Amino acid sequence: MQRGDEQKSTKEIKALTRLFDGVVEEEELKKQLRQTSGDILTVIEEIVSMSIDQKTETQELTLEDKTEDQNNNGEAKEEKKENEEKLKKVENTGHTGERGPGINLQGYCTNNEGCLASKGNLLVWVNQGFTDISITPDQTCYICPDCGQSTIASVVNVMFFNSEHSIYSSNGSSHVNDNNYQCTYPLESGLSYKLHADKIVQHAINLEDLINRSKGAMESLEILNLVRELEKFSITVAKPPQVKDITRLSEKIKYDYDGHFNRIFDVGRFTILCDNETKLRTAVEVIKKADKFNLIVSEDKDFFEKQSKTHYRFHNIKLYVPKHKIYVEMQATLKQFTTLEGYTVYSNPKLSHLFYEHIRAWKANNPEEEDLKQETDKTLTKINDIICEWRDNKEIGKIARRYKSHLAIGILKPPQLFNKSDTEIDKDISLKIAKFVFEQLCSFIPGYAKDKEKEMTTKEKEKIKEKEQAIYVVLYEYYKQNIIGDKNPASCDDFALLLQESRKQEMEEDIEISRALETYIPLEGHNYAHEDGDDNEKEKTYDCHQHVIEFLEEKQIYHKKKVMIIQGKSGSGKSLFCRHLEETLWSNYISDSKQPIPVYISFPKVYNKNNEKDIILQALKGKKINKEIMEAIREKVSFIFIMDGFDEIFDKYNQNDNQKYFYDRFNLNQWNSKIIVTCRSKVLNDNDINNTLIGTNRNNTLMMHLWPFTKQQMSNYIEKFAKMKSKNKQKGKNDDWTAKQYEETLNDYSNLQKMIEEPFLLQIILSVLPSLVKKYGEGSRISKAQVYEVFNDQWIDIHIQNIITKLSELRIQINIDKIKSTLKQYCLDLGFDMFDQGSQIAIESDFRYQNNNKIIWSKSDPEIENENKGNIVEEKTKTETEIKITNEPSNILVENTQDVWEKYFNGDSIAKYVLRRAGDNKYQFLHKSCQEYYAAQKIIFDIISWKPNDMNNVNNEQFQKQFETYSNKFVINNKLLNEEMGIIEFIADRIYDNNFIFVNLKSRLFRLIESSKNNSNVSIAAANAATILNVARVSMSHRNWDNINISHAILDYAFLEGTSFKEATLNNVSFYKTCLRYTNFTKASINQVNFGEYGYLKGHSNSVNSVQFSPDGSRVVSGSSDKTIRLWDVSSGKQIQSFEGHTNSVNSVQFSPDGSRVVSGSSDKTIRLWDVSSGKQIQSLEGHSNIVNSVQFSPDGNRIISGSDDKTIRLWDASSGELIQSLEGHLDDVNSVQFSPDGNKIVSSSSDKTIRLWDGLSGKLIQLLEGHPKRVNFAQFSSDGSKIVSCSADKIVRLWDASSGKVIQYLQGHLSSVLSAQVSPDGNKIVSSSLDRTIRLWDALSGKLIQSFEGHSSGVLSVQFSSDGNKIISGSGDKIIRLWDVSLQKIIQSSEGHTSSVFSVQFSPDGNKIVSGSLDETIRLWDASSGKIIQCLRGHSKGVLSVQFSPDGNRIVSGSRDKTIRLWNALSGKLIQSLEGHLDDVNSVQFSPDGNRIVSGSRDKTIRLWDVSSGELIQSLEGHLYAVSSIDFAPDGKRIVSGSLDKTVRLWDALSGEQIQSLQGHVNDVNSVQFSPDGSRIVSGSSDKTIRLWDALSGKLIRSLQGHSSGVTSVQFSIDGNRIVSGSNDGIIRLWDASSGKLIQSLEGHSEDVLSVKFSPDGNRIVSGSLDKTIRLLDASSIQSLEGYSGNAKFVHFLPGLSSAFTVDKFGNWSSPNLNSFSVERESILNLQNERASLWKCTWQGGIQATGLSLKGSIWKDTSGLTSLQLSLVEEYGGIF
Repeated sequence: MQRGDEQKSTKEIKALTRLFDGVVEEEELKKQLRQTSGDILTVIEEIVSMSIDQKTETQELTLEDKTEDQNNNGEAKEEKKENEEKLKKVENTGHTGERGPGINLQGYCTNNEGCLASKGNLLVWVNQGFTDISITPDQTCYICPDCGQSTIASVVNVMFFNSEHSIYSSNGSSHVNDNNYQCTYPLESGLSYKLHADKIVQHAINLEDLINRSKGAMESLEILNLVRELEKFSITVAKPPQVKDITRLSEKIKYDYDGHFNRIFDVGRFTILCDNETKLRTAVEVIKKADKFNLIVSEDKDFFEKQSKTHYRFHNIKLYVPKHKIYVEMQATLKQFTTLEGYTVYSNPKLSHLFYEHIRAWKANNPEEEDLKQETDKTLTKINDIICEWRDNKEIGKIARRYKSHLAIGILKPPQLFNKSDTEIDKDISLKIAKFVFEQLCSFIPGYAKDKEKEMTTKEKEKIKEKEQAIYVVLYEYYKQNIIGDKNPASCDDFALLLQESRKQEMEEDIEISRALETYIPLEGHNYAHEDGDDNEKEKTYDCHQHVIEFLEEKQIYHKKKVMIIQGKSGSGKSLFCRHLEETLWSNYISDSKQPIPVYISFPKVYNKNNEKDIILQALKGKKINKEIMEAIREKVSFIFIMDGFDEIFDKYNQNDNQKYFYDRFNLNQWNSKIIVTCRSKVLNDNDINNTLIGTNRNNTLMMHLWPFTKQQMSNYIEKFAKMKSKNKQKGKNDDWTAKQYEETLNDYSNLQKMIEEPFLLQIILSVLPSLVKKYGEGSRISKAQVYEVFNDQWIDIHIQNIITKLSELRIQINIDKIKSTLKQYCLDLGFDMFDQGSQIAIESDFRYQNNNKIIWSKSDPEIENENKGNIVEEKTKTETEIKITNEPSNILVENTQDVWEKYFNGDSIAKYVLRRAGDNKYQFLHKSCQEYYAAQKIIFDIISWKPNDMNNVNNEQFQKQFETYSNKFVINNKLLNEEMGIIEFIADRIYDNNFIFVNLKSRLFRLIESSKNNSNVSIAAANAATILNVARVSMSHRNWDNINISHAILDYAFLEGTSFKEATLNNVSFYKTCLRYTNFTKASINQVNFGEYGYLKGHSNSVNSVQFSPDGSRVVSGSSDKTIRLWDVSSGKQIQSFEGHTNSVNSVQFSPDGSRVVSGSSDKTIRLWDVSSGKQIQSLEGHSNIVNSVQFSPDGNRIISGSDDKTIRLWDASSGELIQSLEGHLDDVNSVQFSPDGNKIVSSSSDKTIRLWDGLSGKLIQLLEGHPKRVNFAQFSSDGSKIVSCSADKIVRLWDASSGKVIQYLQGHLSSVLSAQVSPDGNKIVSSSLDRTIRLWDALSGKLIQSFEGHSSGVLSVQFSSDGNKIISGSGDKIIRLWDVSLQKIIQSSEGHTSSVFSVQFSPDGNKIVSGSLDETIRLWDASSGKIIQCLRGHSKGVLSVQFSPDGNRIVSGSRDKTIRLWNALSGKLIQSLEGHLDDVNSVQFSPDGNRIVSGSRDKTIRLWDVSSGELIQSLEGHLYAVSSIDFAPDGKRIVSGSLDKTVRLWDALSGEQIQSLQGHVNDVNSVQFSPDGSRIVSGSSDKTIRLWDALSGKLIRSLQGHSSGVTSVQFSIDGNRIVSGSNDGIIRLWDASSGKLIQSLEGHSEDVLSVKFSPDGNRIVSGSLDKTIRLLDASSIQSLEGYSGNAKFVHFLPGLSSAFTVDKFGNWSSPNLNSFSVERESILNLQNERASLWKCTWQGGIQATGLSLKGSIWKDTSGLTSLQLSLVEEYGGIF
């Protein structure tokens, strides 16, 4: 077939299909065309013929279930005749065209050429609608619907359909008025006709008439007969119980029919319900024969196969009831399609109808409303399509599968309905629709009608349920798209999906977090913080994740807890933990509206101090949730808010004092939520945590502390890391280390061991470990700053490579070094600006980046050029650290805007890609510590890059002058660093960095302090410099800091001995536990300084037995053995008044709850009541027969309780003084009594070893608490009444559960009877006091000691917290009342030292290190020049008594009370081996001179010799009668000397083990022995207070050195043998001339016994260890070099022990007005003159003395700013005014 023929055939087929639509299929037409060879006329004839044959076949009605009685043959014949006549009405049923309501004309088309209908001689229908027509059949032309031409010229028939009509012929033969639904009339040629057709209408007079007629018609016999006829076929006819009321009809007529009441037909409507389609056809046929019941079928609309406007599926027939002249509707449908109540199978039948009723009368007022109306119409149509099955079952099933119940997804209320009244809603159709749909969705539960359950099969039920589910889905999707809006969630489920999508996007943008989650290791934690020294391998920690889950699920003790605070150090994994928690919660999330939704919120990202109350809204907005839906979300959704990084916003948060508690300030009570908040440890002090994060209702809050990784956790992480690294390995790179390689390499770096306990640090160290090894070498000491330097450089390198790759694709070349330099400078500036602005987030804006980078290297400053030469890398190779040298402020960016961040971003800037994206336009560093590193580097480079105008020709004085002029411009002067521990530590690390570019850092920090003397604008920089130097443990002793201004500096734990602060400005400086011995504060300004103690209240002449704060904390009452009660003002420390009247010791005092009265109990057996304002006695209560030990008011102040040695407890009326009742039961003295906080219970403690709980009303015994083995001195309730704290003569404090009586906690540590204890108001701490003269502060949860307060010189008899828990007051047998600060402010620097007595110290052979051993079970390695701790060796299970380096300095040997000797690698800190054999404490150990042997002396009386390489015992030397305290090898290694508690010194042959001789003479224990360097002499020190010098060959005593006032604990020769140093229990170190035996100098400083002293290898330094827990380094420097003075100026110095100054001129001549008063010191000075005026000074102190604050010899003349309490403190500690 040719192409033209194909086109013609296709066209003909289309025409035939249109012509015979529904008669024959297209395929059949194609077939017939092929058979007739394309003869289209033949095809048309055949189709018409076939159609006529089909239509003329006799059709019989098949009637099911019941048939009509056919007995009447006449009636049957008549029916047959009617059918025959009906068939004759149309002679030719072959036709085309469409028929419709109104007039339909039928004729022939005369267009034989272009019309198929004409060719087929088909009759064509032409619909004219409702109209009036005058027509002459053979003279009028109409348009043919087939060919479109006016060619219908011969009209033969007219049909009136569904109309009221009339036809009039010109000859009068046709004259008809009818309303039958379908009437056809033939038209005769030659006649003319008038045709009229109109819509069917009612013909009532008015609405009431219409209603009445309808009622009559519905109840008419005609209708009832028809109904009965239908019911015969088991067809259900539903008649409405009544016609529609007039109100409802009026509304419908108004909106639907424009007010024409005669156009309404459903006033009365019958619904015909059929079981199946056969019955439906039967019903229709029966109704169409209604004329047999005298009814006229006036309209027949078949919407069962053709969709109606609303897509309801029915066959609608209007019947005219002539008798009532009214139309009645008969609507036939299937039962499964009806929504008629009582008949429907649907559970929510009203939905469709009510939906229709809402929109029926809707007239849109604007385009938006019109759009909504159209969408609403479409939705109703969709619902009806499902009900009436216009959609097939498969499609309905597909829709239904999207169904989720409203109970599961939680429908959200439309935001437009909030704050709208019902009246407002009713007036707005869109609001009405919103409300209707919302209510439907919230109540509609798809199913089926329960009353039809028995009538349906299971399959039918499932089908109906599926349809209802599909309807719900359609309605929900309409609601989501048109009511809520596409951009908003319509349900909790939608909301959850949006958040999940947002989280997914965040993870895709934040690749680092995603990677970190791959290697996530579960964290361990506890209810209390981890402290250095805690063994987290042994502690019973818990799984943090499980702990949080139990909190969220409100299991057990977590019931009703709302908030969990998670604290952890920087890098402890807080943020990653939160992200992992969020991930886990989402992975376990099920679509359930009741299940809480997790939301991760980064505080730095969303916090806005100007809009704090909307922080959650802001966070959700950032996750693409629109504000308008928030109210609905808040109402419906429950949340888990994971709020991360509170510490990072705290500074800004704290600027607002309105409402401290974050829960209230952030309006979190408006959300149904559980809150998790993370906060970096120690950023907030206890007060801040209580006020800000916990609030007043502590029962709402849980606290969890993240603990460092255990070894197992580290191993697990390394395993995961190695696998991830291997998986992501780049081609061509051989850097995929195994987990074993990582672990072995880490073990070689001892100082990294502490770092890798923190998850983030472990991560970054592993990522750069190969680079660290390459750069610094194996086993070297690597600082945290160096780790971050390598890591950040690597980070930048990776991003540079990515950038270059992208640029190369665009054929853009760029210099790598230039871009790297640019990016580094970018990070430095941004890191500092983030610190300066107090924000971790930078917001992108538009500005061009300008780089003006110039790199040169720094040259050492004058004066300090050689200061650190030994620590500087000799080879100045090119370093990756680049700095810009300038004498102008460092600022590479030009700011053209006030937006601080704008300079960091522009449209094409690549710099921001080294940052981590935190939002659409927000960026941050990978971790806060990275920002801290860059901020620190910026500060450092800014300082060290400065240069004077002429670097090569400037002396020190000129240099300092120029430096001072510029100093206020340094960025370190912008802002105090006090809150930025991370930045401070990074700068401090660089002080000890061997990279030569940092050589001037320390000196320039000192220069900044010096600059503040003459430049008042540099005080911030000076304060920061002092704080940094202190954190770096740089000694600041013996400095001339007169006139400096370092206000706000943190000098906690600082060593400032001998430093002069004359006329300095030191306001707000913190001196917590600082060594200020001999420090001069003359005329200094020291307003609001912090000593960690408040001061002393003095006035009592005997023991202070009881102290208590007033309820408001402003006053203190005290009771004393001097028989008086005293009232004190807390702020001033002054006594307000004294109450006198008792005739014996006052044992107990207490304020009434309102603070107006005081009650006291005395040894005079009376209880007295005092008026506070007047000081007068109100009354005396008598009745006890023995000493009254304890008294207390009830919480309401109406009763008084007392306990006595008469074994009774008595209850008194506080007003009348009458005895209410006596409680008996104790078997011994009642030592304390107290009411519970609610006054319903009483707790008492007794010498009978018990604690008893009594009913406060009945006096009955409730419970007996037993456990203390000795008398119980005190018992008290916690502030919430849930616990009881008790203390006893057994030295133990116990915490009990008040309800169960079980012991919760044992607090052990006091060395004597514990007399008083109390739980802090917040329940977190316990304070106790003891006869051991100490006050101890404990963590109530962990039972660990937080702090020990020492200072009282006698037993502490009473201790109490202030009401805010920030202060402690104590009363003692020393007659003094002390006030202590326990607020635990943010102390930047904590002590690195030992926590117990230091028993042994020694220099390394090269003098660069010091090793110390302590009773705290640790060995510590110190840098001898700085005093900075290098590492801590742990392994001994008891105190370490002796330590020593090997001769080569590579190993350390230690002896311990655990009976073992341990050998350690001095570089790595690893344990090499453990030597066991001794049966008791190992008191002394030493290497042989060749390092191959070790000798040990023990309390088991033996000396043992060991082989170092094998660890085997060589031999045991026995002979001493008591413990061996000290041993030493002779210089040649052939002999051993030993000292013992048997008072002898013995010499042994080191090879044979035989005793050579015994040296006797000491009259007490020999504590220390040593050979002289040449082996000819032996020195020994003894508890007999003497030092003895012996001849090593003869054993004869050479001389005895006397001077110590107590036992000599340690002695040693200097390297040249000319001097001897000794340490003693008298706390003094003495230096002796070995030849003459004369005392050279006495060195004070230790506050307790000196246990060990050693010379350095060069003899110029002495190190000492003491019972006071410290190590002190003494340096022998010439006077001229001490302070760098020149000319004739005199140097003023205070010798320890001297109360006045001596002076030294430039020639070294000494003078002092009081030298004659101190003979020993005078002799010391003369000896010093003979030694070229050598003066020993303490250059650093390791650790903090037990007494903490040290003020001995400090001068405070004419200082300003000290409070009266501080004055008393200074005086008590030995300060001089």
